[in-house]
Amino acid sequence: MNMIKNQELHRIALTAIIHRKNSESEFEYLITKRAENKKAFPGKWTVPGGGLETDDYTDLKPTTEAGQWYNAVENALRREVKEEVNLEVGKLDYLLDLAFIRPDGIPVIVLSYYGPYKSGEVELDEDAVEYTWVTYEEAKAYDLIDGILGEIEMVDKEVKKVCE
Repeated sequence: MNMIKNQELHRIALTAIIHRKNSESEFEYLITKRAENKKAFPGKWTVPGGGLETDDYTDLKPTTEAGQWYNAVENALRREVKEEVNLEVGKLDYLLDLAFIRPDGIPVIVLSYYGPYKSGEVELDEDAVEYTWVTYEEAKAYDLIDGILGEIEMVDKEVKKVCE
């Protein structure tokens, strides 16, 4: 039975796998524990992110004469990272996309990106209750949302390859 009311509408969620080198020159990744009141995956560990909102672009001047906005997704992701964990990130690179249906029947498209830590001290908003920086190996010990460990592994391989 299909619970979806409108087959053409999706919630767009954006995630950022933020990486940095620790004191042992190992790459580590910021993960946060979701609050128990979240609609999807309450209490699970994940990476920072959130939803694309129309205000992320409609409050800005269009970037084309036809009334379109470039970089709406990247701007929204940077806003979400700033709101959720109070960090600035460097260049964001696209990793992958994922689709799922939330428990309330809302279809969600997740666009996953990764980028280097740039500045700031982690301060959590109400969406997360804990945070930690972990290496890929350390991430295996956390109750992550299904698929996040694989995404961290993909980024870990990519950033290590770039450093070779």
